[in-house]
Amino acid sequence: MDALPERAPALNLPFERDAILDRLRPWVECESPTFDAAAVNRMMSLAARDLAMLGARIERIPGRMGFGDCVRATFPHANPGAPGILVLAHLDTVHPVGTLAALPFQVTGDRCTGPGIGDMKGGTLLAVEAMRELLRAGIATSRPVTFLLTPDEEVGTPSTRDVIEAEAARHAVVLVPEPGRPDGDSPMGGVVTGRYAIARFNLRTTGRPSHAGAALADGRSAIREMCRQILAIEAMTTEAATFSVGVIHGGQWVNCVATHCDAEALSMAKRQQDLDAAVERMLALRGSASDVVLSVTRGVTRPVWEPDDAVLELHGKALALARGLGHGLPHMSAGGGSDGNFTGAMGIPTLDGLGVVGAGYHTLGEYIRTDSIVPRARLLAGLLSSV
Repeated sequence: MDALPERAPALNLPFERDAILDRLRPWVECESPTFDAAAVNRMMSLAARDLAMLGARIERIPGRMGFGDCVRATFPHANPGAPGILVLAHLDTVHPVGTLAALPFQVTGDRCTGPGIGDMKGGTLLAVEAMRELLRAGIATSRPVTFLLTPDEEVGTPSTRDVIEAEAARHAVVLVPEPGRPDGDSPMGGVVTGRYAIARFNLRTTGRPSHAGAALADGRSAIREMCRQILAIEAMTTEAATFSVGVIHGGQWVNCVATHCDAEALSMAKRQQDLDAAVERMLALRGSASDVVLSVTRGVTRPVWEPDDAVLELHGKALALARGLGHGLPHMSAGGGSDGNFTGAMGIPTLDGLGVVGAGYHTLGEYIRTDSIVPRARLLAGLLSSV
């Protein structure tokens, strides 16, 4: 590749794909499902050590509500009191401990697999690598840089939203290394400049128990009622808002008519008013018969984040850097939710989807494109040194 513009020296940094993959491997192999606080904390300790080795001041924020800790890593800067850049990332994954047996860390051609490698350990590690190379080259960041690593994003951030919002309020810019958006064959891909609103719900049906063999007709099955409700809920999906049920638990003994059944539902909308209407529809649901009770309670909610002029200006700076690397950088609003919903909704200029490009997130086919590692690392380094 020809020399990159002198006005953006960070774009010339000598990132090495294989060296980055070597440092990513222990992160991926440190499995960290959200509901296993001890496992998440092992991952937090690993990341904290890597950041401390680069000279960051490490603070551990104790977890609550049964979730793991947060790590805040602050790098030295010539103007430490200035509003800074917040790199906002989560280290929990959806994959239970043991997933490595079915989805090992493995490089095959231009793909690398592993649980949570894309969502979002790969992107978080890239941000660390960007700081590593900036420090090694003696290139100052444009503002003080802080990393905030959180433990519960995959379940809606119930325990750390307040920490995120308090930390973000002290910063001028937020960079979120969630997975990059695909853009054809481009290794650079695209980024996210807005997120849809998301609401979660907890549902419970309560029926009437009976012996399933001797007195089946005397019972009223909570499972049967929940199945009716699930079909009705998912049928409410429109262009304005989607509805889905992703978790269901019911019954205790196969020879008993189930007394209780529990489920978790999700609604997503591009506009806040559409999500508000979806919430009203969910909370208005009732049981289909007088002797079966349905209760619906609202869970955690992510506000809609719509791009404003400041976000588009931030994207413009990222696009200029990407063009200096010979790539475009399309942007879009996206579903899926991230902690960028919170900072974007606060009005803090936020750029999301800055991580590696890949696919199969939340599945046993999760992978990253290894050809996205170096251009994405250079983009992150360019942003940290210029925004």
